[in-house]
Amino acid sequence: MFYFTNRLQVLRMSETTKTVCPPETTKTFCPPEGMRAVRSSRGQATVEAAVLLPVTMLLILVLCQPAILLYNRLVMENAAAEACRLLSTRADVGSFSADKYEGYVLRRLTAIPLTDIFHVGTGVRSWDITLEGGEGSEEVCVRIVNRLRPLPLLGWGARLAGQTDAEGYLTQTVELRAPVQPSWVLNNGGGGPADWTTQWD
Repeated sequence: MFYFTNRLQVLRMSETTKTVCPPETTKTFCPPEGMRAVRSSRGQATVEAAVLLPVTMLLILVLCQPAILLYNRLVMENAAAEACRLLSTRADVGSFSADKYEGYVLRRLTAIPLTDIFHVGTGVRSWDITLEGGEGSEEVCVRIVNRLRPLPLLGWGARLAGQTDAEGYLTQTVELRAPVQPSWVLNNGGGGPADWTTQWD
């Protein structure tokens, strides 16, 4: 009778606490089944986070580096295109010196942040700008060279691939050429506006 009563008490306790502990367990603590499930899920989430966090950070770096290079290239190409249009009227006389044309390009390049991952250097001479041609030539050419520091981890891969210079920097180069006069002007032998209108007669 005593054994039956003790057995009944154990069954009632197991129903209220939802444990799967054997009745003989009296000295050790057996947590409820729900508590063990929560602890197991928390441990699994911690392990998954420890594995996925480095992979996620690496993916962010892989996506950020091309975005930086693309942004720099867009700004440099726009600056070179505007400089070509300006060089088409270039005349190195009086106050129209080459420094003013270069300063025009530098003002357009201020859209690039002055941080190493976008552009290395803070002075005017940190940009390599080459301007060729003028209103007396057939075409004008603008060449802009930029140096930037690659993002961590990706820099090692760039060095191994030989994409960096001796100092470990990436180099971006944009070169744009444009004719001084449109093709329809050149096809009519040049001349002045009075000669250009003859093609519509």
